[in-house]
Amino acid sequence: MYNKKVLKHFKNPHNFGKIPNADGEGKVGNIICLLGTQNIHTINGLKKIKNISKKDAVLSHNGQYYAPTRTVKRNYTGKILTIKNQLGSISLTPDHLILAIKIPKDNKFLRTKNRKELTRAWYHAEQLKKGDLILYPVLKTKKNLKYIRIQEPKSKWDFKSKKIPSKIPINSKSLRLFGYFLSKGNIQDKPCSTFITFTLNIKENEIVEDIKKICKELFNLDVIIRKIPKRNTVVVSLYSARLARCFKRLFDNGAKNKTIPSSIMDLPPLKQKPLIYALWKGDGYINLNREGPRSEYSTISFNLAQQIKTLLLRQKIAPSIYTEKAKEIKGIKHKKTYRIHVGQRDSLIKLCAILNIKYRPQSYPSESAWFNNDYFHIPITKIWTKNHAEKVYNLEVKNSHSFTSDAFCLHNCGDVMQLYIKINKNKKGEEIIKDIKFETFGCVAAIATSSIITDIAKGKTITEAIKLNKDNIVDTLEELPPVKIHCSVLAIDALQEAIYDYLSKNKKTIPKELQKRHQRIENEKKMIEKKYVDWIE
Repeated sequence: MYNKKVLKHFKNPHNFGKIPNADGEGKVGNIICLLGTQNIHTINGLKKIKNISKKDAVLSHNGQYYAPTRTVKRNYTGKILTIKNQLGSISLTPDHLILAIKIPKDNKFLRTKNRKELTRAWYHAEQLKKGDLILYPVLKTKKNLKYIRIQEPKSKWDFKSKKIPSKIPINSKSLRLFGYFLSKGNIQDKPCSTFITFTLNIKENEIVEDIKKICKELFNLDVIIRKIPKRNTVVVSLYSARLARCFKRLFDNGAKNKTIPSSIMDLPPLKQKPLIYALWKGDGYINLNREGPRSEYSTISFNLAQQIKTLLLRQKIAPSIYTEKAKEIKGIKHKKTYRIHVGQRDSLIKLCAILNIKYRPQSYPSESAWFNNDYFHIPITKIWTKNHAEKVYNLEVKNSHSFTSDAFCLHNCGDVMQLYIKINKNKKGEEIIKDIKFETFGCVAAIATSSIITDIAKGKTITEAIKLNKDNIVDTLEELPPVKIHCSVLAIDALQEAIYDYLSKNKKTIPKELQKRHQRIENEKKMIEKKYVDWIE
């Protein structure tokens, strides 16, 4: 898509950086948005973008959380793209930037090892096609929590409950118990009877014994085991009102509402393995004898499914997520279910190691998706378009300028260019651009045009620089794709805004053509601001 000169300026941009105490600064950008129902990965779980508040720090492209400074919305009529991969889908305006790798048509890039040598960049959604790679960030946060304090006081009317420790140590035993609760547990919450139950298949004796042992070692509590042969179930009851209320605070209650607290999600990946083990033992299965060996986890909790996805990614295990609609089979109603599949050879080896299952694959490794440099690389499987006439939303995220949905990593503000200039005089006494630098967050073309405009403008007189236009950029770069011409316009606008800033601050005469350009840019900003709405507390 890009020629060698454009790629050269993208990979090794000239004059990149900021000029301290610059004489003039120019900042320009374009607008991008998502549908309001799009789920965004926050520190408090997956939330629809229209419901996100300042308290919901969002996952950025670097695997860290950053607080959004503002949520904005505007009316939009036009084309909406929906792009899908094995983690999910996203619906957005065509010019929204996605962290991706475009796969050239050359046959050598049919091989994964050659794809791994390609450079990642921010691409507009409309530039991407089926087979291109999406880069999804792996959560990097690591907080080695040593214990969780039981905050719930003992009721003054509680004369039966045994005394339990004031805190729960975070170790392999407690994490297994948490996993069993998330997959098989429930809180019986009644005014005079509050306790924890685990409902299991009558054959799951190994889990029953593990729960029994853990409860005795951690809390010095005995469990009550009740077998119900007619239903092929066994119910393990843990009678402690304080512990039950603590578990309800941490994990919520009811299969659809289950969630893992951020304190557990942020543990080091190695420490999270017992949690994955217990989750899978409870609601997962693994079949290594079929033609294509695979493992699966099922839950009716959307948030829990997404959190398990995050846990697996941190172990460098590649998941696929499928949604099964609610249905009725033989008179039995089945709720909407989220299924997490693990079938890739190397990922299955890692999962089996966590589950203490011996697995010696007979097949050769196949990598349509892989991990590299803190990202999960996954191919686009489908793209479709529809017309849209409703409000669309966006977030402003300071510092990182990016946020992550359940399946894609997105830039939060489209192509944004900021140019800095230093002015001096030449031997003739004419004011010239002595130094110029840029900071750009955007696609390949945005960075390349920012780099080339600094080369072109450096040393030019102010009069000469004002006369520069997009054709000067396109000609110098030799060629730009038609859909990227707007990047050359942005680069020129950024330069002219920097010159306007210098002239206005120093109360110098501003040429009419520069005044008109500045007014156009300001009018565009005002039109956008009228459509945008700040945080509604």
